[in-house]
Parts: sequence; structure tokens; C-alpha cells
Amino acid sequence: MATTITMPQLGETVTEGTVERWLKKAGDPVEKYEAFLEVSTDKVNSEVPSPITGTIRELLVQEGTTVPTGTPIAVIDEVGAASKSAPAAKPVETAETKADRDTAPPKSRDAMAESANLEPVPGFNLPQLEVKSAAASSGTPTMVPPRSNGQREEAALRGVSPAVRRLAREHHIDVRNVRGSGANGRVTADDVLAAAKLTPSAATAPPEAPRAPSKPGPGNTSTYADPIPGTTIHLSSMRRIIAERMVESRKTAPHAWSMVEVDVTNVWEWRKRQDDRFERDTGVKLTLLPFFIRAVVESLAAFPLMNSKFLTEGPSIHVEKDVNIGIAIGLPANLVVPVIKHADKLSIKGIALAAGDLIERARKNKLSTDDLKEGTFTVNNTGANGSFASAPIINAGQAGIVTMETVVKRPMVQDDDSIAIRFMMNSCLSLDHRVVDGYVASGFLADLKKRLESMGPRGAL
Repeated sequence: MATTITMPQLGETVTEGTVERWLKKAGDPVEKYEAFLEVSTDKVNSEVPSPITGTIRELLVQEGTTVPTGTPIAVIDEVGAASKSAPAAKPVETAETKADRDTAPPKSRDAMAESANLEPVPGFNLPQLEVKSAAASSGTPTMVPPRSNGQREEAALRGVSPAVRRLAREHHIDVRNVRGSGANGRVTADDVLAAAKLTPSAATAPPEAPRAPSKPGPGNTSTYADPIPGTTIHLSSMRRIIAERMVESRKTAPHAWSMVEVDVTNVWEWRKRQDDRFERDTGVKLTLLPFFIRAVVESLAAFPLMNSKFLTEGPSIHVEKDVNIGIAIGLPANLVVPVIKHADKLSIKGIALAAGDLIERARKNKLSTDDLKEGTFTVNNTGANGSFASAPIINAGQAGIVTMETVVKRPMVQDDDSIAIRFMMNSCLSLDHRVVDGYVASGFLADLKKRLESMGPRGAL
């Protein structure tokens, strides 16, 4: 039976999508829930899973083509219907076969599963197939030799999420040979990353040919995530949208810029004191980001014009009721700004958990369109890469974006004229001068500086 696949609606306000990349081609088999297509919208890139198990009959839309939601994009022929409706007859046991069964040596669990035509649970490996090494005793995920049965190898893929498959492709890891640490032996992203740290011979099976040097040529394709000198990068839909939005923001909003220097010694020591226990209790590493965001939302309450947007109708300025903080996250191939909704209602711990979840899903390409909308103000952690000062472009429709720059230890003159080593950080603000004047912006930054410097070194998260 043939099933026609249509362009999905990846969000309430999304009316069209772009076929960014086909992960399968015509004639390829596809498992139910296996990603076979990557779709790009003006919000996010998403992998689309197959609703059935079958074979790709036809791909109706070319890569790079934008079509409305509901448009037919592929046809999949479903397989396995006949075998499901007519189970195989049970063989009749004769005296000869009974004698053979009684005298045959015991089969291994793997052989028993194979003779019964059973497929193993994804990630489950019999003891005799495990590779014993020093890495195994130290807790490092072990690799297992590939099974010879092709059907069984494909079955091992069924429990692996599209995000983990994509991560494995990026690191040239065969997930069929990774022992999973997740529920029911499921291979997780951490398992793939740990496998990527092993030697190439242990991390892949069969080993892949070494990658050719990045040189321009007919066989090499240059991408944003993997640029090759001397070549031209053809922008993806997401990169085109980012470029258009940046140009629109700079042309529409008159940008102004300001910076303050903040002594974050107390909050830094507070974070360091809480870090180990927080990560042990929540599984999320505690960084300076949630402390900074908490101070930002408090300063936005004191300076509500910073949480506003300029409306061309009127024209007028709309002061937002909700405080939804966007977090700018740079990825190898694109930039995303997921949003912490109602951040003013969250504690430092709540912000840390919300931000940790968004950052993890952004890196795994698992964000939804709802995660990226309704932001009212943006925070950018440019200091994570060592930036000392920056002038970010405002997210269109907002009044400002503020940065956390790198934290450095410097000798500073104290109020009593003594000199002490302190943890110092710059915070930079880009603002829409149509919405706020320098007086308001500098007041906001001064208030933010005061709140950060008054945090810690003790307190409840």
C-alpha cells in the first residue's frame, strides 16, 4: 500500500516549509519513526520521521524547494503487511527432530534468538560480544563488533532518536556498534560523544576511509559548518533567513551601544560553591548564565521600556507584559534564539534548568517552533568563546540585547584604596534608539551591574 507524505506544519504560525535535505533517496528502505527528511522553516530546522515502515517510491519535491504545508512531498510503499496477516505455520516435530533436539548441545542466547527469528533489543549485547578493554572498566562506553545479519543490524537502529543518528553521522560513528547506556540499552548522545573520543579503529565498524584534505575540487562540497578555502558556500534556507533578518534589523532599528564593567567575584564564588551539588542533583551544570538572566529580568522590571518594541502603526511603543528571555546559541551551521517563557517567574534554579534544556535540545536539533517565538529581550553569552566586548545585532521586534563577556581576574582598587584580585566581566548592550534613549539604557546597565555585584556569595538558588 502506498502512503503519500505531505509537508508537515511545524508550528501554529508556520504555513510553509523548505525541503532542506533528503536523508533517503528513491528505492531506499525506511523504518517507522526513522528520519528521512530535513525540513527548514523561518523558525527552525527539523527532521521528519517516517510514519510507516516501507520503501521510498518517489520524492516529489527537490531539495531547496519551498512548498505550503500539506503539499505532497514523497510516496512510501508500506511493507510487511502480508507477513503480519499470515503468521508462519508451526513446524510439526517428528521423532527424528525430537532426538536431534534432545542430543544437541545448548545454544547460546544469540543463536537461540536467531533460530527463533527474533530481533534483539536495540543496544542489547551478549557478554561474549563485548570488547573487553581498560575503557570498559573505567566506565567508558564500549564498542561491540558488527553483527553479520543485515536485518538485525537495521533493527538495532530503531530505538535511536533522529538527533542521535545525526550526531553519529557528524562524528562518523556507527550506532549499531555502540553499547547504549539509556533505558533498555538505548544509545544516547552521550554514548556517541564518548565513542567519538575512542581511536578511529574502535569507534567505527567497519572503519571508514580517512577524510580527504579540504581542498577545492569537483568532489568536495563546502558548507557553513565545513568551509573549504577557495570554494563558494551555497546558503541553506536557515542561513538565508538569518542573513535577511540581520540586514532587516540593522536597516530598521537605529542601533546604539553601551558597556559597563561588573565585579562578579561574589556571584562567581556562589556559583562555584553550588556547582557540584547542583549538577549532582539536577544533571545540569551550573554556569553564570542563570544568575545573569535573573539579574536581567529584575532590571527589566525596573526599566520596562527595555522590555518593549517599536510599532510602525501609529507609530507607537508597545510595553510587553510578559518577560520572555531569548538565549542566543551559536551552532556549527546556524544561530538559534530559543526563549525562556515568563523568566521573571523563575528562580535562579528554574532559569538554570530551563536554559539547560533549551541549550541541550538546540545542540541536538530538537527545538520546536514554539521554543523560538514570543521573545521580548535577548541575552547573548559571547564570553563563552573569550570575547572581551561585542556589539550584537538586536533581534528584530525587540528593544535590546545584552551580552555576558568573558570573566577575567584582574587587580582592582577597592574602596579603601587597597588592591585585590577580583573576577571582572564586561556587559554590553545594543539598543533600539527609537524605543529608548541613552539615559534609559545606561540606567538599565547600571541597575544590572548593581544587582550582579550584590548577588552572593551565599543564598538560596
